[in-house]
Amino acid sequence: MHKRIIATVLLLLVVPLAYAATPGPQDYAARLAQILKKTPVIDGHNDLPWEIRERFHSKVSTLNLASDTSLLPVEEGGIPLMTDINRLRRGGVGGQFWSVFVPVEMHGPTAVQATLEQIDIVRQMAERYPKDFEFAYTAADVRRIHAAGRIASLIGIEGGHQINNSLPVLREMYLAGARYMTLTHSANTDWADSATDAPKHNGLTAFGRELVHEMNRLGMLVDLSHVTDETMRAVLATTQAPVMFSHSSARAIVDHPRDVPDDVLAMLPKNGGVVMVNFYPGYVSAARNRWDADYAAERARYDSPPFAGIYIGQPKRAKAALDEWVKAHPAPKVTLAEVADHIEHVRKVAGIDHVGLGSDFDGIPVAPTGLEGVDKYPDLLIELMRRGWSDADIAKLAGENILRALAGAEAVAARLRASSAASEATIEELDAPARLKN
Repeated sequence: MHKRIIATVLLLLVVPLAYAATPGPQDYAARLAQILKKTPVIDGHNDLPWEIRERFHSKVSTLNLASDTSLLPVEEGGIPLMTDINRLRRGGVGGQFWSVFVPVEMHGPTAVQATLEQIDIVRQMAERYPKDFEFAYTAADVRRIHAAGRIASLIGIEGGHQINNSLPVLREMYLAGARYMTLTHSANTDWADSATDAPKHNGLTAFGRELVHEMNRLGMLVDLSHVTDETMRAVLATTQAPVMFSHSSARAIVDHPRDVPDDVLAMLPKNGGVVMVNFYPGYVSAARNRWDADYAAERARYDSPPFAGIYIGQPKRAKAALDEWVKAHPAPKVTLAEVADHIEHVRKVAGIDHVGLGSDFDGIPVAPTGLEGVDKYPDLLIELMRRGWSDADIAKLAGENILRALAGAEAVAARLRASSAASEATIEELDAPARLKN
């Protein structure tokens, strides 16, 4: 009898404790709300400025960012916008690196001008919505702006071709507000190799190394998304400041050149850098990556200019055939949980201090289910809470890690500026012997 009473008492004590140790959905949301009061969600890469340039002819006044932009009409084959102020607020976003992207087909002064015009779009966004956006230049700016209830707007240049091989142009871009530059985009530059082009430089040329030094001296983060593994390693051997991957995922999960291999992830603790995990389905899901390749091959089979393709010169027939193929071979679903898997892998290999969020929103044609827009970050963070992440872990992922890396780059810059002047090197001087040899 006494044993039964004791067992019953123990049961009554243990059951409530078990429930208390397993928070429900409301508990997760409440925990997250407290975290995001102190630490903003900071996304490493959003392409809205390019969408404004293309869809709205760079006229910021014609796009009402205070409305639900997902409801705006889109052309056939287009996708709804993923970003607006209300959704940023619901997503807990307190800092955004806006990508000022220029296609690699733009070269020279044209690319420089287009970059400055993109920076102007971001400035106009801040001027038109001063209660919501404020331009930020430093990690301290981001914290101050977030504390004031606004969204810190930072600039990231998405391609080294946008400075026209000029260190003076790089410096002027920094003065205009750029706080990171992706060394390449989809094609090699004259001094660094792209992940999606045939390599030419075995990583970095002499000018490329000088450019990394100059970025360190300025306090501009070196962004290693879009570069080859050799370029990643060359930069990590050269840089004195933390690096970032503004929108890349884990190669061990999806064998795509845009993702980061484990040996590079393992180098990040020594460097202090951050991988900001990308949401693009083809970089997140191996099945979707294979489907993307099959889709591209099928599209080329039907209409591959200028001389090949079953329906060459017959775009309607080519489109109809491709639509039939997609109907018979639907794209695999990619989910929020798979993005969380990449985040956990980066954490496992590089450590909790070296992972962040880099959605690529409004630069990707489709997003994972559950991550359709900038309002969905809380759902991703709560998924990780369910997997056992602590409040401190979530804060690091959400924004603390990239703020630490940016502050680290600023500290390196202060030291280097005190001991060295701006580099006057040119690509012709540093890379001429190699160019003549080739």
